[in-house]
Amino acid sequence: MFSDKQKPRTMTEVGGQPNRIEKNTKIKGDIVSEADFRIDGKLDGNVTTSGKVVIGKDGYIHGKVECVNADIEGNFNGELLVSDLLSLKASAVIEGTVSVSKLAVEPGATFNASCTMKGKSGSFNKQPTSNANNGAAKAS
Repeated sequence: MFSDKQKPRTMTEVGGQPNRIEKNTKIKGDIVSEADFRIDGKLDGNVTTSGKVVIGKDGYIHGKVECVNADIEGNFNGELLVSDLLSLKASAVIEGTVSVSKLAVEPGATFNASCTMKGKSGSFNKQPTSNANNGAAKAS
């Protein structure tokens, strides 16, 4: 009757409370978490999570990010490893190297990165570098 098995589990129960770095906050260092992470401030370092990373419109990361899913509205510079879906909003600015399984880009996003996409076997296969317009691919 009061079985825990019948109750659907939410992300907060599986990976803990989501984490957040607020606007006007600057962090230098590495972050490791099992929960989702939202960055509206500035991070100079690496993020490793088994959840989702969201970079808000005012957010900025310079470093390496490893996650399952990512939504980016702000700026990223470095190495981005997303095992499932990377979603770039119109205000996103990406520079560096990107490895993804699925990629969604809204018109207006700036994607100036070499991109590797996973094949059906689950391993990363090198794809041609997306470098239109002298190294900057701008969706419109």
